[in-house]
Amino acid sequence: MPRDRFSADDPREWLQRARSNLAQARNEHPDIYLEDLCFQAQQAAEKALKGVILGYGLEFPYTHDVAYLISVLERHFGPVPADLEDAAVLTRYAVATRYPGVIEPVTRAEYLEVLELAQRVVVWAEQAVNEHS
Repeated sequence: MPRDRFSADDPREWLQRARSNLAQARNEHPDIYLEDLCFQAQQAAEKALKGVILGYGLEFPYTHDVAYLISVLERHFGPVPADLEDAAVLTRYAVATRYPGVIEPVTRAEYLEVLELAQRVVVWAEQAVNEHS
């Protein structure tokens, strides 16, 4: 469990939640569907981006669309690193993976790619918030 709790409008709380989701996404187990792990990875990226948006004094939109959250940051602060643009694909895992039969089962290779993308977003978000505070 994270050591400290912060208010909901504090970017540190959002980054801690992102790290918590990322830890869950890494928790491979025979009884856990890869789709569920991908959902947690998407949540990590989403919360990390919302933390950055809050860190810059903006209100974040209530959306699961990672591409849209990235576009909010770019509109106000310029381009994000190119390797974060790929994270837009994480949006696919926000809803569809939570219900049986909506998408094809996630492969291990796909899961590892999703996990890597989410990790990249969280690391970048932590740096962005730390540099701005």
